[in-house]
Order: sequence, then C-alpha cells, then structure tokens
Amino acid sequence: MSPAEILDTDLADAAQDLRDRQEPFAFATIVRTAGATAAKPGAKALLSADGTILHGWLGGGCTRGAVKRAAVEALRSGQPQLVSVAPEELLEEMGVIAGDEIDGTRFARNGCPSKGTVDIFIEPCLPMPELVVLGASPVAQALSSLAPQFHWSVSGTTSADTTCNRRRFVVIATQGQGDLDALKSVLTDLPDYVAFVGSARKFATLAEKLKTAGITPEAINTVHAPAGLDLGAVTPEEIALSILAQLVRVRRQTVGLADG
Repeated sequence: MSPAEILDTDLADAAQDLRDRQEPFAFATIVRTAGATAAKPGAKALLSADGTILHGWLGGGCTRGAVKRAAVEALRSGQPQLVSVAPEELLEEMGVIAGDEIDGTRFARNGCPSKGTVDIFIEPCLPMPELVVLGASPVAQALSSLAPQFHWSVSGTTSADTTCNRRRFVVIATQGQGDLDALKSVLTDLPDYVAFVGSARKFATLAEKLKTAGITPEAINTVHAPAGLDLGAVTPEEIALSILAQLVRVRRQTVGLADG
C-alpha cells in the first residue's frame, strides 16, 4: 500500500474499488511548492484514466490541465511523471518553455495570478495483466504455476470478461491436443499478445489450415511461434521460463514498471 493510501482511508477505499474493477488510475502527490500556492506539499489526489480528479485535492485550477496531461501520459507509458507548474517568468529565467522535459521533470505554465510553483508526482497504477494459458500439457502447467510469482493474473480460458481494461496475453500450450481449435478461438478475439508452443514448422502447417478456415493473414501473423526466448530450454519448466521471460520483456517494453 502506498503512503497516499495509508494517509487517507477514503482514498484507499476508492483506489481499491478501482483495482477490483480492473480500472487504471493514478495517484498525484504535491512534493514541492514555492511562492503562493493553494495546496501544500503532501496534498494528494486519485485520478481516473482520463486524468479527472476522483478523490483528493491539488489546489485550484492552475495545475489541473498539467496534472491531467501528466496522468494520461503516465497511464499510457506506465512510467511515473514529475511535472513542475511554474509562472512563465520563472520558466523564462530557467531557459525552458512549457512542455519541455529536463532531467525527468516536465514543465508547465502556471497562468494563475498567484504566480506560485507546484511540483507534482504522478504514479500510475495499471491493472495486473491477464495471462491465458490454453492446454493441459506439462509446459502449460509449469507456466501457470510460475507466472503468478511475477504478477500475472493467470486463467485457463479465453471466455473471461473482455470488457475490462487490463491487457491480455495468450499462450497456446495445447501441444497436439486441439492446437487448431485453440488458435481459431484466440485469433477471432485478437488479444494483446499470442504465443504458440511448438516448432515454426508445425505452426506453418497450422497457419495454412487457419487460412482455409477463414482466419486473416494479418491475424495469423500476430502469433509468436515458437513461444519463448531461445534459452536452450529442454524441460517443461525451462520452456515455461523461456516463455515467461519473453512475456515479461514484451510487457515491460510497452507499459514500463507500473502495472500490477
């Protein structure tokens, strides 16, 4: 639990409700002020996916636009944001303009008469991604056992609710037991990532059958086959590890370190 949640029970309850509904959100905390400002360091707010303040307070409207933009960017990239809202005169003295980012701080203009400076830290909180493991093979079992330790929500079916905002990764580890049917079911839904446990030659054969079944080449080309990084894996556990390593790399390249 973050300090923001510990200090405000209502904020903690609101954040937990968003987590339960698999909704992305962000915490905003004022970490520094200078000059005349309505809010002071330590003020916190809970922000929705579009940057709207759901709970808490960050002062008047002077910071609202900058906070909203920073929250949207934080949730898009998965990376925390630090925004400094300062009067235009101070920005000119510093040799920066609104929108510049220097050493991890993005600057925004404070047009309010107070002429104060407010530095705000935005922390994104993304839903834990779902990993759907299809099949009852030893590799499927090993992957299903290993993945939760790395903050994946694991399920064994593609029939879960698709209306939630979390990302969905699918690994087809049927290994000869319904491979084609599993691929068809997945490729009609097009999750964020699909990997097939099997050789490239085997998948090429299945790909021709998928085309005959009406699956588009674009959908077929989204499948990563064979699944996993080339670690020289032999045992089911090693293969599962290579697949998880590949999944983690894709996850971190696209959303940073904030989900879970």
